[in-house]
Amino acid sequence: MKTKQLNKKLKGYSVYLGEDKEGIKYYLDKPSWECDWYWGFGYIQGYNKRRHQSHEHADNFLSEWFTKWNGSEPRLLNKTFNDKEGWEITELFQQFYHLKEQAGFWGRGKMNCGNTTIENWENKELVNKINKKMLPVIMNRIMEILTPIIN
Repeated sequence: MKTKQLNKKLKGYSVYLGEDKEGIKYYLDKPSWECDWYWGFGYIQGYNKRRHQSHEHADNFLSEWFTKWNGSEPRLLNKTFNDKEGWEITELFQQFYHLKEQAGFWGRGKMNCGNTTIENWENKELVNKINKKMLPVIMNRIMEILTPIIN
């Protein structure tokens, strides 16, 4: 089964990232289209003996999850990806969060507070390109790295 097929089969579930020194197992939730206007992705759930322990975001993936960084130890002792893949995942998450923020800005044409008197820079065409083409490529690559191919 190809990775895309497996991802479709697992839709709505999570992929296992690894385990920390206290035995907490971490899973990355699959991407989901939320409220008909943005991608929900990068949510990491921690479970200890099937009890929910934490809900976190992958925006700090590099500094916390897989490698020594600024004197801190990586959280995951046993992980389902190697360091090279971890670096790629980190870069992809940075791209994901940046583009997600851009889609929000161009969708509104301004920042969240709405107090700006400058012209409205709304650009639905760009929002569609980000949400329908760019972000799916990034999310699919992250899931491809983390999802084993089953033959």
